[in-house]
Amino acid sequence: MGCVQCKDKEATKLTDDRETSVSQHAGYRYGADPTPQHYPSFGVTTIPNYNNFHAPVSQGVTVFGGVNSSSQSGTLRSRGGTGVTLFVALYDYEARSEDDLSFRKGEKFQILNKIFCSLMFILGAYSLSIQDWDETKGDHVKHYKIRKLDNGGYYITTRAQFETLQQLVHHYSARAAGLCCRLIVPCHKGMPRLADLSVKTKDVWEIPRESLQLLKRLGNGQFGEVWMGTWNGNTKVAVKTLKPGTMSPESFLEEAQIMKKLRHDKLVQLYAVVSEEPIYIVTEYMSKGSLLDFLKDGEGRGLKLPNLVDMAAQVAAGMAYIERMNYIHRDLRSANILVGDSLVCKIADFGLARLIEDNEYTARQGAKFPIKWTAPEAALYGRFTIKSDVWSFGILLTELVTKGRVPYPGMNNREVLEQVERGYRMPCPQDCPSSLHELMLQCWKRDPEERPTFEYLQAFLEDYFTATEPQYQPGDNL
Repeated sequence: MGCVQCKDKEATKLTDDRETSVSQHAGYRYGADPTPQHYPSFGVTTIPNYNNFHAPVSQGVTVFGGVNSSSQSGTLRSRGGTGVTLFVALYDYEARSEDDLSFRKGEKFQILNKIFCSLMFILGAYSLSIQDWDETKGDHVKHYKIRKLDNGGYYITTRAQFETLQQLVHHYSARAAGLCCRLIVPCHKGMPRLADLSVKTKDVWEIPRESLQLLKRLGNGQFGEVWMGTWNGNTKVAVKTLKPGTMSPESFLEEAQIMKKLRHDKLVQLYAVVSEEPIYIVTEYMSKGSLLDFLKDGEGRGLKLPNLVDMAAQVAAGMAYIERMNYIHRDLRSANILVGDSLVCKIADFGLARLIEDNEYTARQGAKFPIKWTAPEAALYGRFTIKSDVWSFGILLTELVTKGRVPYPGMNNREVLEQVERGYRMPCPQDCPSSLHELMLQCWKRDPEERPTFEYLQAFLEDYFTATEPQYQPGDNL
């Protein structure tokens, strides 16, 4: 991540060679820098699991690889022998504003003052994701939970326990030992995104309209347009422009204050806003667009069940975070999930649905209201909860396995409401495993309290091909 600060608090770039005392594996150690790119990964991407983890707000991630002199292994010391904390840039970074600091990959920094570092990921538990291939399944990803011992060690199976993550990775690099294959080469990971546009927009994120350049229209919806653009001419962003009258600027700003604080790698990050009408919402840019379009007309048409279940697990992970934060989405469907490179999925537009003032939407049964995705207690009585989001997630699962088909085919909104109230539930889609349809039915329980939590849904989907469908064989469609 980019590390930025005010001009009078510059980090010192160390261009001379320093005397080093770095162990053989210092490049893969877990020290001052919790950047996911430093996780040891030989043929594997190690992914933080954010469930049941609460870290201090001060923790952050940077595009610097830190080596702390207080550690026994992997130290960098100054020529005078005094222990210092140095950071090495992992990527090139161009300053986005006058308060930013540009640097090049490999440059060393000694931090003289505390500075702003963009918070993007919180270091928590781990899981191991392995991309494998075989003749029957083709390319697929398998997930293995890395569990932590009370004494601080790590294991995937209790038969093989390790003091460090590095030891675990080296062990499975030499042998499969129960995994689908041994670890061979790291999965490619691109440069992480900043969680804020700049140090100034971290807390004061109302930006002038003229700082945005709208370059390419990506979509046109009921309440506005989505554009690919730039901020300050150098930072690619997505800009949602809302039609005047869609929502109250005052209500939007109040909700945006909450949205800005929700930070998870499966949520589209809100960067900034222009609150005067027409309202502009500035977010991170996702290269593949909405999940709905991706499934219907894009690369998603050829995806098999393992990829689709993995995408569902990503959405469940983001919703599990929203669940823990006591927040509600209110409009969870594939049109509001965005897709990036490497099939990364992120949840968008969380919380905005309740602000819409259009009569065709607020009537809940109007033409613009997403009846087919909405739980009956929410559609009929306006009772929106995280459990009504669970219902919507079950509908989203049908969108995934049918590659974007509209739910309840052949029914209009009124018929859907009537039939669902009478107990009708969509049958198992073609080629969909019965175990996955059973999960959908759990999401559609009449009593909201009987529906599963998103924490459960995430765990179920992440372990689906090891615990539920280990004998899965791909078909023509899934």
